[in-house]
Amino acid sequence: MTTFDADAIRARFPALSLTQDGRLMAFFDGPGGTQVPDSVIDAVSRYYREANANHGGAFATSERSDAIVENAHAALADVLGVDADEVTLGPNMTTLTFHVSRSIAATLRPGDEIVVTGLDHQANVDPWIAAARDSEAIVRTWEPDLADCTLRLDALDELLNERTRLVAVGWASNAVGTINPIREIADRAHRAGAWLYVDAVHAAPHLPLDARAVDADFVACSVYKFFGPHLGALYGRRAIMNSLPAYKVGPAEHRFETGTGNHEGDAGAVAAVDYLADLGARFGGAAGGASRRERLLAGMRTIRAYELDLYRYLAGRLGELDGVRILGLTAAADMERRTPTAAISIQGVSPRAAAEELGRRGIAVWDGDFYATGLIERLGFAPDGVVRIGLTHYNTRAEIDRLIEELAGLPAATGAPA
Repeated sequence: MTTFDADAIRARFPALSLTQDGRLMAFFDGPGGTQVPDSVIDAVSRYYREANANHGGAFATSERSDAIVENAHAALADVLGVDADEVTLGPNMTTLTFHVSRSIAATLRPGDEIVVTGLDHQANVDPWIAAARDSEAIVRTWEPDLADCTLRLDALDELLNERTRLVAVGWASNAVGTINPIREIADRAHRAGAWLYVDAVHAAPHLPLDARAVDADFVACSVYKFFGPHLGALYGRRAIMNSLPAYKVGPAEHRFETGTGNHEGDAGAVAAVDYLADLGARFGGAAGGASRRERLLAGMRTIRAYELDLYRYLAGRLGELDGVRILGLTAAADMERRTPTAAISIQGVSPRAAAEELGRRGIAVWDGDFYATGLIERLGFAPDGVVRIGLTHYNTRAEIDRLIEELAGLPAATGAPA
């Protein structure tokens, strides 16, 4: 097994060579969408050159396009640990969730209950509020512990009852990085007779995923968050999906894929998954004859180890700065329970002012609430939000040192009280 080589990996990402005022740009904006490797760019371009056609034609380019679409289902099934026929492709997690929520809403009756959380991205909250409104169901909110931004299982137990039909939760918080205990949540939801719908958008770039191992009924993610193009994927347990009413054009073969898909995005998605699998072969110790799923898991485990080490370094450096507070889990013993994403407040500097100042120096970070609106409101940081620093496996300690240097020099006069 070869030692993880961040420089070799960075060489595969053309955007990492972009400069601003003579310095390389530093991208800490991954939670909003990662950069992509050269192989993904090439796959999208190659689709247009060699396979650009609509579905089902009796000619070469259409046949090539159909094969790419089929491979995209299989590749994203490998990401989630499920079968290809259980994967629905669409524009993104949010759109797919709104789409399938309409079908789930049709099965609800007045007085049925849905549980959402105060930790999640609104993409796994608002669709269920709308579904409940349309079916006269009741939405109950699983409140996070704001001291460390975690969800307590005993608080979920208090919400579940014989009327609960669905529990919606994130695999990991896109705002503060908390990783939730999905298997334990699934066990509780199923004992109550409810389905579990998991938003894995923020988890997918950082963790090996297995929808079956955690016993989730639905898992949704977005490929542009893990080094691919703008495309979404939804796993739905086969028996459940087959039981749901489908809102679609009659002749469409797939029950939940409406209209012509993003076929060039499908090509890029396959390349993104293959890139991660290649990391497993090169750095993760995957055997030569390993399946793509096995190589992918090895790659994600390698990414996880590198990113955790990098996050520990970031957290230590942030701790050197006066007036900077990391939200969520901060104890050394809790590092395994979070992703390498730091949401911070900076005393005397507004989040937007901090992001703008860093942006002028070629450092990309996000500010605001990142659609985790409920959490940011509960924490008392609305409407301005916080600054989010998102590490990925193409970031380095040298970039973190540069970020800390710039944070330390932020002019407080540009901002407002944190």
